[in-house]
Amino acid sequence: MDLNFFKLCSGLKFLGYLMILLVAAIIAVSYYVVVILTWAPRLSHGGFTSLLSLIIVIVFHLLLVMLTWSYIMVVFHDPGSVPENWKPPSQENLEAGPDSSASTSLDVPENGQALGYCRNCRNGKPPRCHHCSVCQRCVLKMDHHCVWVVNCVGARNYKFFLLFLLYTFLETTLDTIVLLPSFMKFFREASSHSNSASDLALTFLTFVLNVAFALSLLCFIIMHASLLSSNTTSVEVYEKKGVVRWKYDLGRKKNFEQVFGARKALWLFPVYAKEDLENIPALHGLYFPTCSDDEPR
Repeated sequence: MDLNFFKLCSGLKFLGYLMILLVAAIIAVSYYVVVILTWAPRLSHGGFTSLLSLIIVIVFHLLLVMLTWSYIMVVFHDPGSVPENWKPPSQENLEAGPDSSASTSLDVPENGQALGYCRNCRNGKPPRCHHCSVCQRCVLKMDHHCVWVVNCVGARNYKFFLLFLLYTFLETTLDTIVLLPSFMKFFREASSHSNSASDLALTFLTFVLNVAFALSLLCFIIMHASLLSSNTTSVEVYEKKGVVRWKYDLGRKKNFEQVFGARKALWLFPVYAKEDLENIPALHGLYFPTCSDDEPR
């Protein structure tokens, strides 16, 4: 039978659109409870309370802007796909000329990096490239397909994904801390009916959701920080087993720059400097230097 069950995975895209709505709903509820319901009214109290409220509201909005910006970038930015009829550049081809038989094979390692061929896409596969069964295409330096962003996470949007994790973690942690007093007073206020039942329920729900997301995101951040420090993707973790030295691990500094770029001023923003895009081939996802190509760590 020619039935390809992996094509059924494309149905996960529909789930992803629901996840986007869920993210928007959680942000909206958190904004209402933290800003409008809890802290904005305290701006007029005067003294330390007003100052604290102002700081919380400003920090909340700054994190929300960065979170939303990063989320939009990872959702709409292409993770990197293989150009049509892609073939690796070869020194042998350049030296031998276009009539050489050396240009017929894609299986010969290029600079120590094994090259492959995707039967689904009927195209060459650069190093670290993998086929996504959900997107039905090959993705450059694929890390994973994320249903939360309805997109693959790959070479060209991995930075945006990591920043989205970071700012979402900071935002949910802030929400948890500033709502903790309200959560502790939840049962007392419920019994005295000092607030409406809907406001109490929303405060309780928002606190629980933010605690759950903050703890989950902390685990993801720790995992991806480990992957980032060794220049490994989630897919490559299994390939790395039993290897004495991972060939793409160039040291923490250079590994970090292959994802975030070399310009420090832009590390915390979901953008790249023009010079980084020109000088760091890994950001394009078609070529990655290996240990043998670089100085010892």
